[in-house]
Formats: sequence, structure tokens, C-alpha cells
Amino acid sequence: MNAVIPGPARRTPGTGEDLSVKGPWRIHATDARFSAVADTVRALLEPHLGDRLLPPDAFDSAASALTLTPDHTPEARRRRPSVGVSPAGLTEPADESYRLTVAEYGITCRAATPEGVFRAAVTALQMLTTSVATIPCQELSDAPRFAWRGLMLDPARGWLTAEEVRRLVDLAALYKLNVLHLHLTDNEGWRLQLPGFPELTAPRSADTPREHYTTEEYRALQQYAAERFITLVPEIDLPGHCAALREAMPQLPAAPAPQGLADRYPFVPPLDLTDPRTRETVAAVLDDVCRLTDGPFVHIGGDEAIGMTADSFVVAVRELRSLVRTSGKRPLAWQESSRAGIAPDDIAQYWVDVPMMDLPDTEEELATRPDLLAAGHTLEFTKALKAFFAPTDHDLARVIEGGGRILLSPQSHLYLDRPYAPDVVPGHQNETVARLGFRAYRPRDVRHTATWDPATHHIPDEHIAGVEATLFGESIESFADLTLLLLPRMASVAHTAWSGNRPDWEDHRTRLAHHARLWENLGLTYMASSEIPWA
Repeated sequence: MNAVIPGPARRTPGTGEDLSVKGPWRIHATDARFSAVADTVRALLEPHLGDRLLPPDAFDSAASALTLTPDHTPEARRRRPSVGVSPAGLTEPADESYRLTVAEYGITCRAATPEGVFRAAVTALQMLTTSVATIPCQELSDAPRFAWRGLMLDPARGWLTAEEVRRLVDLAALYKLNVLHLHLTDNEGWRLQLPGFPELTAPRSADTPREHYTTEEYRALQQYAAERFITLVPEIDLPGHCAALREAMPQLPAAPAPQGLADRYPFVPPLDLTDPRTRETVAAVLDDVCRLTDGPFVHIGGDEAIGMTADSFVVAVRELRSLVRTSGKRPLAWQESSRAGIAPDDIAQYWVDVPMMDLPDTEEELATRPDLLAAGHTLEFTKALKAFFAPTDHDLARVIEGGGRILLSPQSHLYLDRPYAPDVVPGHQNETVARLGFRAYRPRDVRHTATWDPATHHIPDEHIAGVEATLFGESIESFADLTLLLLPRMASVAHTAWSGNRPDWEDHRTRLAHHARLWENLGLTYMASSEIPWA
């Protein structure tokens, strides 16, 4: 069984004895360009092979080899992703195509670039980990469809230590994701130390520190991710979602509110970017963030700016974009930013429209939705939600008409904080799973995530930036909570983001069954859905 996820595009059976996975194993780079990749692959393999992995300088004539080598065959050709924006800021996305050959003596990973040979090597890692005893001789070849394949995590509301983020970087790399988007600020917390603004992360008191990443930790996380060909994208969510900023700087005035709503709405007042002091403060904050960030993108938020007029929102988004560009980075924002205008260089992250929210229209329909009732929804509240989110139905058209790009993160399938459907949760996980996820979302099974097809949004390829799953942290109390929501669904998103198509469910569930061993080797909790015939 070939249990690789994402499933490779092409597989050719080979001849000869099956390859034993028992080892010992040595990692060998035949080209100096791949030496650093070999070191990273060794670090990723250690939790899975343990003593079966030889030290770097050791040699054993009986050892099987994982060989990283350039592809010099006549038929080799550079194959870049055909759709999307390079998260590394390159004019053209990197060539990530690879060939992998399994023979009696070992596994050979061939590619034209370090990125490509790394993708081949993590494919080999999956084969070694998910195979019980042997791997049949074969050749695989593959290349990604989408250039941007991301995962958003939310340490602002569900705190993650730097070590936990590194563990998730490793997991993302094993499934060929190449972006880690960190939602670093929200009402609940400001998680990045900035040299010019120590008050943002200063302890509330001697006994109540604010959890955050120091500048040194942030730089180290970026380097760690880059070694795994993952670009870190920080998000500073403005002009709304700014309670943590306001707590540190209470003197900043509120943005103009819609008529009749001033001092009445139960939300933190968004920032007023027309106020000179506010603009100066935000400019300095974003400049610090841009200086600390190695990658080309900084996410400015722009979502759910409840309690400000449409005009003040437009001014804020335009100002935030301009400030990021002035500081040398490219801005990225949630889809609501499209209402401030879109230019060809703009990227909007698409997450919602009213039909996707799946809200009832009548009291009778509401009565059949225990998920909404448990969240305290009334029919009046759902109608108010629909009215507030009504403009989202036109955001995609705005982006396309303006010539911009869309990063696909539809809440319906790619928001991994959606609760699991109770009927697929095993009994021993019922209690934990029942408290996880955003309660206003209809619970769904694992198959639901795997059914998502990017083509259903009917977006021309030239307007797609890529694909990104998100996992917001409102319900997360521990690292195990996070991975329980993430796995096994992240693997399904990774398949679609790489291949461009949803997986065949019967084949995919069989592949997933073998990945429990991989997650267990990494000490990661996963939801053992009854949909999957766990090996």
C-alpha cells in the first residue's frame, strides 16, 4: 500500500525485491546544494527511525540509503506550480517537482532544486513511517498545483509556545505545506515583542506575565521554518480586533461609528486611522513588524471591523496597506478589505459569505440546530448576522474586477475549528471533542473537509493566490486540543492544496489510516474518527 499524502500524481511499479524499512538507514546528499536539506531531513526522520538512523558520519555497508541527488535525466524539466502566488516573494514560484525511486537498496530522491528534493524526501519519510515491513519497488513523480499552501494558527487566543510552533512547522512540512500564517494579535492578546513598544507585551503585574514571542524567538522560528521551505507570515489584525492594543495604549480614539451605534455596540471600538497620533503609532508598530519579518508578506487583518463607518473602514485599510508597503513588505488582508478597493498587487483572503454561514431563516429551522441553540443564537441574532455579513456575498467579485488575487480559506470546509460531528467521534474522546470548536458552526465529519473542491468557487486561475486552512483558538486550552482539531483534517486540505483536486474519499481514508503511526511517533493527539479504518 502506498499511503503517501498528498497522493502522488504518477506512480510506476518497479521490479526487484521489496525494500525493507527496518534499516539501518543513512542519508546521503550527492550534491553540496542538498547538504543542508539532508541535515533537515535527518532531524525530521529521527522521531520515526530512532536507532535505525545512522549518525551523519557513520557508514554501514548493509545500510539502506536515502539519497538526495540532482535530476539530470534528459526528460527532467522544471515544473513550477501552475496557479498562485509564491509565498517566498519570487516572481515565479520555485520548482518543487520531484521524482522518487524505491529500489532494493534504498530510496533515491531526485529534483532540480533543494525545494524539490525536500518534497521528495518527506514523501520518503511518509513511506518509511506508514509501511509496516517493506515498500514495493516503484517510481513516483509529482509537482504542486498551487504555489501557496498554508496553515493559519492563532496563538493570540490559543497560546502556543515557540517549541509547540516548531512541532507544527515539522508537521506542516511533512504534508508539503509551505506557509505558516500566525494570527499574532487579537482582542485576547498581543503575542509579538516589538522593540519600539515594550508596553504591548509588558507583564500586567509581577504575577501575571503576558505570553508572547520575544524578538529572538520570532527570528528563530522564521529560520526554523525556512529550513523546511516554509514561509512565516505574521498577522497584525487591525483596525478591529484591537483590544490588546487598546489596553496598552488607551489614549487612541475610536473610529467614527455608524449613526445610532455609538456607545451601544458590545465590541471593542476599531482604530481611527485618520487620527494623526493613531496613524503614527500604527505606522511605527507595522514598521517594527516588517523589520523583524524575513518573508515578503505581512497580514494586516481587516476582518469584522464592527462599529466603524464604511468610509472610515476604507481609509483604514488603504492606510494599513500603504504603511506595510512603505516598510518594504507586501500586504495581505481578509476579504473585507476588498471594499476599500483592489489593485492587481492586492491579495484578499476569502473566508465567508452568507450561504456558507448556513444560518436558519425561521424559528422552525433554528429549532433543528442544536449547535446554534447551544451557542445562544436567536432568530433575531441570526438575521442580524446575515445583515452584517451581506456584503461578503460580493467580495469575490470585487477582487476579480479589481484584478487582485484570492487566497482560498472558505469557512465551510477549511476552518478546522469547526466541531466534529458527534456520530464519528469514538467514545473515549467524546468529552474532549464536545468542548472543542467554534459552537456557531454546524458540526461536520472528516469526510466533509475532504470533499472541498477549489473549482466549486469558479475563480479564474489568474486570480487565485493559493489555499490556506485556518485554525482559530477560542476553544483551545492545550496543545493536544489544537492537534485534535487539526488531525486528521489537515492532511485532506494538504492533498487538495498540492494536487488542486479533492481526494477520492475511499482511497484517501485508507491512506489516512496508516498516518496514525506517524502522528503517534511525533506525540500528537488526533481525532480517531470512525470513518477511517485505522491500521
